[in-house]
Amino acid sequence: MPAQPIGRLAELRAVLTWEQARQAVVDAVRNARRTLDTEAVELPAAVGRVLAEPVVADRNLPPFPRALRDGYAVRAVDIRAVPARLQLVGEVRPGHGFAGTLHAGQAVRIMTGAPVPDGADAVVPVEQAREEGATVVLQGIAVSGQHITPPGAEATAGQCLLAAGRRLGFAELAVLAMVGHQPVRVVRRPRVALLATGDELVALDHCPGPYQIRDANTAALAALILLCGAVVEYCVRVPDDAGALQQALRAALERCDLLVASGGVSAGRYDIVRSVLEQCQARIVFHGVRMRPGRPTLFALLEGRPVFGLPGNPVSAMVAGELFVVPALDLLSGTEPRPLPMIRAHLAQSVAEQGAMTHFLPARLVWSASGPSATPVVWLGSADAVAASGADGFLIVPAERLQWQPGEQAQILLRRDRL
Repeated sequence: MPAQPIGRLAELRAVLTWEQARQAVVDAVRNARRTLDTEAVELPAAVGRVLAEPVVADRNLPPFPRALRDGYAVRAVDIRAVPARLQLVGEVRPGHGFAGTLHAGQAVRIMTGAPVPDGADAVVPVEQAREEGATVVLQGIAVSGQHITPPGAEATAGQCLLAAGRRLGFAELAVLAMVGHQPVRVVRRPRVALLATGDELVALDHCPGPYQIRDANTAALAALILLCGAVVEYCVRVPDDAGALQQALRAALERCDLLVASGGVSAGRYDIVRSVLEQCQARIVFHGVRMRPGRPTLFALLEGRPVFGLPGNPVSAMVAGELFVVPALDLLSGTEPRPLPMIRAHLAQSVAEQGAMTHFLPARLVWSASGPSATPVVWLGSADAVAASGADGFLIVPAERLQWQPGEQAQILLRRDRL
């Protein structure tokens, strides 16, 4: 095993901020992005997917004047003063129309969502009326257009409702259903390769030896990838061997859109990920980010595909995965990167860190009437996944200000699975 080049440690000191590194990922993936494959899926399965085609209204929405309240359809001109007595001449409910036209001195009982009869131009809520046999007594003044949604007020026939590149949530699925757009064409989910490197790793169902550990990074990163709408297509553990890693990279390139290697990116003798990538003619975009945990994070392009080298400690991989891998997956899904899931919270205790870099500290949130408060979780460093599992997110301590007092507001990067 060849030693790492002299000067690697110095190179890792000349690093980007996490914001600069994230933007570098976005720029590189956007520029290298190839034509995206698409597929047609049924509506329930389209949630979380990205539209590959525009969606237009097939008719006006609503297609008729629609009642917004339970009550009585009337002519506003008939209610100049209250109480007003009108002849009750029928009822209309959703899915049914009223035969004929409403004339002077008449009213029709109407339900929310029903079509307003011809001749009527207002709805008086049921709370402002009472029936007396064939007569309705109205206690509320009516104004033309009151409690009625006009035809086409929400959308007109032929109008684009959802543009290509829109991520589909429950509201978007409702729109698709309203216009009968099924199946829907979406961008194929990005296929991801996970390469866990290190002689010390064993499978989850294996009993580790005295100096071995189970592969926690693959489980955590696979969960993050699934939450982001991608799929893990190739998953392998690779020993600290350049030939084995090169072979795994080649296999991943044949079937995946994005590669994530965990471990082997620091400055030690057996941290071989960068050197193997360089042997494969990868373009190193950056190696090292001014943050903790996650400082040795590497990002490269290999045959046009994004490759991430994440630190081997689980919490480092979690933070770096959220900051850098997620926006790349968004772009490969056919849409723009989503904003980071951040909120501001009051600190429940003082915070003091060292080192001119941004710190991401596992933190627990408590919500009250005055808003969220954050308390850092006691942890033993970036290998302490147990502590991270008890956190709701990560308190961001910026490099330019490492000391904070109780009660001050700070930014929290929420765990995506806690949203």
